[in-house]
Amino acid sequence: MNQVCRITLRALRGEPLEDAALRDIVVATAHAIAERQGIRVGEIETEPDRITITLGAGRIESIGFAAELRRVTTRWFRNKYGEETLWGEVEREDPHAGEEWKLA
Repeated sequence: MNQVCRITLRALRGEPLEDAALRDIVVATAHAIAERQGIRVGEIETEPDRITITLGAGRIESIGFAAELRRVTTRWFRNKYGEETLWGEVEREDPHAGEEWKLA
């Protein structure tokens, strides 16, 4: 059975993918990760604040792919521009909310 999933990484602030060079790096990184992991990349759509990728993979593999794309592009962005994050971080009143399962 061939599974197909779509993942989206969205910047929480600004429109970083409006910059063509930065967008090209993110797209190239997605292709490189997919090649290393043996995942087929279908359509890639970009908007100024997001990238959406159709993957020939299951849900778990696609979540892992998204996490790796976020991690790698954030590290590159931090080293290149000296800013903490490309995609942003969700601010929570309680940084441990939703993590009660770790205490069980």
